[in-house]
Amino acid sequence: MASQEQIWDDWQTLVNMAPSALKDWLDTDESKSVGDTGGQGESTGHKSGRHILRIKDKKKADLTQDDWAHMAKVAGYIKRHLAQGGPAKDKEHSDWRYSLMNWGHDPLK
Repeated sequence: MASQEQIWDDWQTLVNMAPSALKDWLDTDESKSVGDTGGQGESTGHKSGRHILRIKDKKKADLTQDDWAHMAKVAGYIKRHLAQGGPAKDKEHSDWRYSLMNWGHDPLK
């Protein structure tokens, strides 16, 4: 596992949505329309977005081991998803972008 400093640096770089923008996004139908729900009703990415908001509300010194693990998971997800590249057409309205945004990253920023 990466060091906390590496996780922090990746987090700061990759999670590029402000908490208010992420909160507003998670309330949209588009946000709720993407991702794997595993039969649970809420997608993994949408649930992750809510956890990201809780983390963003904390000071670095107050982060728990669970928070650090989730931050590492988020950074890994964003890196893998970006490496896939988005669709050739209409990235703005794609499930690829919507999924990334659930994880706190807007690739058009």
